Amino acid sequence: MLVASLLVFFGLILLTVSADRFVSGASAVARTLGMPPLLIGMLVIGFGTSAPEILVSVNAAWQGNPGLALGNAYGSNIMNIAVILGLTALLAPITVRSSVVRREMPILLGVTGLTLLLVYHDGYLSRFDGALLLIVFLGAMGWMIRQGMNGRDTLAEAVEAEQGEPLVGRALALQLLSLLVALVLLIVASRILVSGAVTVAQALGISDLVIGLTVVAIGTSLPELASALAAIRKGEHDLALGNVIGSNLFNTLIVAGLAVVIAPVAAEPGLTSRDLPVMAALTVLLLLFAFSFRGRPRRINRIEGAALLAVYLLWLGWILWLPGPGLS
Repeated sequence: MLVASLLVFFGLILLTVSADRFVSGASAVARTLGMPPLLIGMLVIGFGTSAPEILVSVNAAWQGNPGLALGNAYGSNIMNIAVILGLTALLAPITVRSSVVRREMPILLGVTGLTLLLVYHDGYLSRFDGALLLIVFLGAMGWMIRQGMNGRDTLAEAVEAEQGEPLVGRALALQLLSLLVALVLLIVASRILVSGAVTVAQALGISDLVIGLTVVAIGTSLPELASALAAIRKGEHDLALGNVIGSNLFNTLIVAGLAVVIAPVAAEPGLTSRDLPVMAALTVLLLLFAFSFRGRPRRINRIEGAALLAVYLLWLGWILWLPGPGLS
């Protein structure tokens, strides 16, 4: 039990450090190869901050623990909205101006609705369902990139503002090597984390889903938290909000999609009666907080941030202390 707990702790640290290096290296290489800032922001950074969730869930599904994989995906979504945006809004109210955010929010809401439809239709996520989620992701990303190319947006400007000089010669070779090492470390860290988390879950007599929703989801969401706090410090409020929305799109479509393509899974009772409704409710709540129905800039204020955090604490208490289907 002690060894398994240390593996989880070490895996989380290694996952966070390697994810940060992966994002930095991928952005630098993409810039050198001439990739537009918009694509760097939406694809490279979006994938990079979601890389821990992707690799952990793929490893969990591959090792026969699809419940942990789904818990990681949906738990990270809850964590992103309730904790990351809630904490960020408490520190500094988030001003919502970007039209790109207004386009992404309905997409996230629609994707969440699709997830509910697939799960509640028969209580089972099949390989067909996973493939459908992956296809929807490709379509959604293609549409958002096309829309973004038609005009400047906050995310593109923020990424472009931080760009340095393109890498050449030895510097490019070293960055490619660093990128490869970071990717290998990400894979190793995800395997360590999954192995330790499964052992802890078995020792405590709780389900893989609960471990995925709590410990693993918190750990894999650390890159998003760091990115959101950094964006707020620089006054890039839309970047903080866009990062969370983009991460949730990746989690719902790519992370969950890949997991069930590898290992189809029946939805646990706790997922359908507790976790998915909370995830959907938080998504709707974020939509209400972020949208201005009078055309004026909208702010997610401290009271709303506190409300998001309160939802998370209530949900966490529901999982950990109230008897129910989440515990085995």
